Amino acid sequence: MAVTPEKILSDLIRIDSSNPPGNETAVALYLKKLFNDAGMPGEIIEPEEGRGSFIVRFGKGPKKLLYIAHSDVVPVGDGWDFEPFSGEIKDGVVHGRGALDCKDLIAAEVSAALQLIEEKGPLGGELIVAATADEEIGGRLGAAYLAEKCPELIEADFAVNEGADQPIMINGQLAYFLQVGEKGTAWCTLKVHGTAGHGSIPTLADNAVVKMARAVSRLNNYRAEVIVVPEVEKLLKSLAKLCGIKVQALGPDQVDALLGDLPLEKAFVESLRSMTRMTVSPNQIRGGTKTNIVPDYCEADIDIRILPGQDCEYVEKELRLIISKDIEIEFNEYRAPTFSSSRENFYKLMEEITLDLAGEKAICLPVISAGSTDSKFLRGKGIPSYGIGHMARGFDQQARTTVHGRNERIDIESLQLKTAFLKELARRYLA
Repeated sequence: MAVTPEKILSDLIRIDSSNPPGNETAVALYLKKLFNDAGMPGEIIEPEEGRGSFIVRFGKGPKKLLYIAHSDVVPVGDGWDFEPFSGEIKDGVVHGRGALDCKDLIAAEVSAALQLIEEKGPLGGELIVAATADEEIGGRLGAAYLAEKCPELIEADFAVNEGADQPIMINGQLAYFLQVGEKGTAWCTLKVHGTAGHGSIPTLADNAVVKMARAVSRLNNYRAEVIVVPEVEKLLKSLAKLCGIKVQALGPDQVDALLGDLPLEKAFVESLRSMTRMTVSPNQIRGGTKTNIVPDYCEADIDIRILPGQDCEYVEKELRLIISKDIEIEFNEYRAPTFSSSRENFYKLMEEITLDLAGEKAICLPVISAGSTDSKFLRGKGIPSYGIGHMARGFDQQARTTVHGRNERIDIESLQLKTAFLKELARRYLA
């Protein structure tokens, strides 16, 4: 009998793959043994020692479906009520770091694949399962490496990954989400020079930290233009309808008023807000060498997330409306937004299966993410990619706050729902 997803997840949690340093090869070896035992050997791609990704492929036919999830996790921190790497299964819940981000998805993908192998039903195409390293700090040694160095191993018609919000209950209707895109990044460093002087007579100097403080204050008050892409328009209008709010039009001028009226959790509403505009967040400032020396140099790191049609040129133009010309702007990380159409048959099939499993009083809606996942590398190679965050009806709503936080956990019923969804998707698409 195929190993249950909860047993796989428990085992995976007990493998500490906190990144840094990673240790994902230990996860890859565990998965390789599972598939070896099922008579379906996979392979480990290890660009650096200990930083391995696992890939297995089976089935024959022209169609190709990729299941992908990352095997690294963020560090745990203090204040947990249980051992973070225990993998304890208790009262229908699996406990530990990675239970929701995103070893649960690995467990569901692997369990679904092992069940299909055990049933020996013919697949009219190839199912690919990939557990990738290094996602939590950029993916250079994981999905990015696979996409650039060995793209043939992950080539597929479309992919399923993490990335969607967990479902929410609105007036008795359970809203599920499918992630269709991610905002891009245009991270930059602002640099400003001044004139050093003695701290006892600051008026003889030109304080670079003060200059930067003024710029950062202006950035904090910046209000970006509102842009509503079609998928987000559908999302907002559907949510308004579920909440009993009538929306005649949803142009840029109406978005914030609607967001203010939605009776939903603040965190979710702010996530919706981020889908409708560029965001600018000054997150680090460095300047000065000594308390009694007026600093002659200061720099600040700015986290900027952009929508389709926006790039570094657009960002610099916007920043120049806010900050003075004597402040330099240096872009140090740029990645364009990535999207997959919700009009594709792939999306429609995922939506259909989601609603079949969810039962009555459920809806499925597209979302885009303010953050990023490995899907950006797949879309960059022309592979449509969709994120899921499926949970069972009645799941613990408090658990959603444990992602990258304390006491991370998932209920077994939700884990089994993810597994059933992935198994059915492979069956129907690769029929």
